[in-house]
Amino acid sequence: MASALGAAYALAGRLENAAALLEQSVDQHSGPRGPVSQALWRTLLGEVYVLVGRHEEAADQATEALHLAVHHQQRGWAARALSLLGEIAASTDPLDIGQAEGYYGQALALADELGMRPLAAHCHLGLGTLYRKIGRDAEAQAEQTLAAEMYRTMEMTYWLAQAEAVLAGTTPT
Repeated sequence: MASALGAAYALAGRLENAAALLEQSVDQHSGPRGPVSQALWRTLLGEVYVLVGRHEEAADQATEALHLAVHHQQRGWAARALSLLGEIAASTDPLDIGQAEGYYGQALALADELGMRPLAAHCHLGLGTLYRKIGRDAEAQAEQTLAAEMYRTMEMTYWLAQAEAVLAGTTPT
């Protein structure tokens, strides 16, 4: 129950509460005999860590989530962990452009193969944001426009607004 409540807290923006509960869940269920849901909880914990600025810990969780997802043949969670690793690599200082592109590319390929359109759109938005940071404006525009169109098609209004804000050069809410 703690892990589900932690995920709900993350969605509600209560990040410190979310991190504490997800850490508890990961600790209780870690180890090689832990439940197959470990990849899910570690990915969520990694996402919360990114939101609170704990990038190194986020990378550790995402790497372990990827390992577990591959071990348990959970390709969807592997795609999400790869996307998270791309996001982390795109936010390092200095940027690790090759690694970020590689992770996003792997996540995008797997998301496309599995029909995970929301994750594919997130990867395009992430790539567009990365390209904008490094001055590859034409590629950034193409990726961000594609992400916005995907969000529009899927009626993902929150994410559409985020993508449109990025395209307009304003800070997303």
